[in-house]
Amino acid sequence: MPGTSLRAPLSAALVAILSAALAGCASSQGPMSMSAPPAAPPPPVASLPPAFQADAIVGRWGYAAYQKESDRPRIEKAAKAACTQPYVITRGPTGGAMMYLADQSKLVELRTKGGPGGKTYIGPEGPPADAQDREVLSFDGRVLVLRWVDPELDGRYSTGLYVRCNARA
Repeated sequence: MPGTSLRAPLSAALVAILSAALAGCASSQGPMSMSAPPAAPPPPVASLPPAFQADAIVGRWGYAAYQKESDRPRIEKAAKAACTQPYVITRGPTGGAMMYLADQSKLVELRTKGGPGGKTYIGPEGPPADAQDREVLSFDGRVLVLRWVDPELDGRYSTGLYVRCNARA
C-alpha cells in the first residue's frame, strides 16, 4: 500500500521536529534556571540622628535665596527685611514641621533626617537625601540655610536662607 509507506517517514519527521523544538525550549530554560538569582535591592540607608529636631525650626522666618556664596551677606539682610511678611513654619500633627515642597501649594509635614557624613536633611518621610529633601547647610538657631538635593530644583530655587524673625542678634 502506497499510503502506509509515506506515513511512517512523515510521522518520524514530525516526531524529530517536535523533539528538536522541545529540546530547544528546555535548553533555553536551563541556563536561566542555573543563572544567579536577581540582585537584591541595596539596603536602605540607616536612619541616623539629625543635628536638630523639627521643632527647632518652628516659628516665623524671613526668606530669601541666593546662588553665589558671595551674595550671602546681602541676601541675609533681604531675608531679615522679609519678616514683614514672614514664612511661618508650624508644628505638624506628628511632630514634624509644616512646610511647602517644591512646586506645591499645600503644606506638607516634613521631618529632619540624619544622613551619612553627619548631614541633616529636611523632607517628607523616607530615606535621607531623597530628591524632595533639602540639605541643611547650616543652622545656628537664628539663620537656617537649605539647598535642594535635586539639582534641577536647586537650579530653579537656589540656596534658601531663612532668618528667624524677632531673633536677638
